[in-house]
Amino acid sequence: MAPTAADPDDLCPSATGSVAPGPKPVVLVVAVALVDIDGRVLIARRPEGKKMAGLWEFPGGKVDPGETPEAALVRELKEELDIDTSQSCLAPFTFASHSYDDFHLLMPLYICRRWNGQVTAREHSALKWVRPMELASYPMPPADVPLVAMLRDFL
Repeated sequence: MAPTAADPDDLCPSATGSVAPGPKPVVLVVAVALVDIDGRVLIARRPEGKKMAGLWEFPGGKVDPGETPEAALVRELKEELDIDTSQSCLAPFTFASHSYDDFHLLMPLYICRRWNGQVTAREHSALKWVRPMELASYPMPPADVPLVAMLRDFL
């Protein structure tokens, strides 16, 4: 018996079973898993006064208009952590796609193992080097959570 075509909305209904509200703006943010020589990943705590303050995240930030994700990440790493890296040291790994209340986040995640300078918290309240198996024990924004299992399994 041949499969029949289904209405795409019937395949994956929303959790509430209702029709999704109107479109939200899509925000492109880029992030990185900095991996040190011991295989630990850097996470950064969001400072007080920002949305989701106190949660741990992968460093990165918004991509400016006309900017590539790689160029944005190089810029953000300098601004946030005072380190220098080149686009060739950024390996695309995976991405997160998450709908928040007022926007939809699309976040490519890169892995970087080479940079110059000493990692310094310039915009975060704290930094921590964490073994991949321990990442899940740190509270993170919803968009970052699915990335943890992927990193754990890869690293």
